[in-house]
Amino acid sequence: MPEIIVFFDGACEPVNPGGVASYGFVVLLNEKEIYRESKIVAEGKEASNNVAEYNGLLNAFRWLFKNGHKDDKIICKGDSRLVIEQINGHWRMNKGLYIPWAVKCKDALKYFSDISFEWIPRLENIADDVSRDCLRRHGVKFRIQPEGGI
Repeated sequence: MPEIIVFFDGACEPVNPGGVASYGFVVLLNEKEIYRESKIVAEGKEASNNVAEYNGLLNAFRWLFKNGHKDDKIICKGDSRLVIEQINGHWRMNKGLYIPWAVKCKDALKYFSDISFEWIPRLENIADDVSRDCLRRHGVKFRIQPEGGI
């Protein structure tokens, strides 16, 4: 059975919340990249990094399902402790702009037979630059995580 690894991330700049939020995800099949995607998901009062992170995961789920990977072994990796702990059921979902997206992600789990989630440091998350590239293409200035630094 093929192994799918999904790296997902989100960013909100130049302020969080309230900036421009984008997500990015990268799909690897047996260690080879087969797909990547990034998009702006919100601006202004509806935007936060957590909204972006959950949108990255949700859109990865949609792509996986649409492309016939629901029965493959899937490992999702992200650098958001909040998303990973909540999706694994270790932390509660309290309140925040991200709640509708978190609920959709939890609901989508029923469509996959073998899916797991792992927290990774930001420097290991190949989707980090994918989400930030989307903001760069839209001319967003970086203040929270400035360009050229960590």
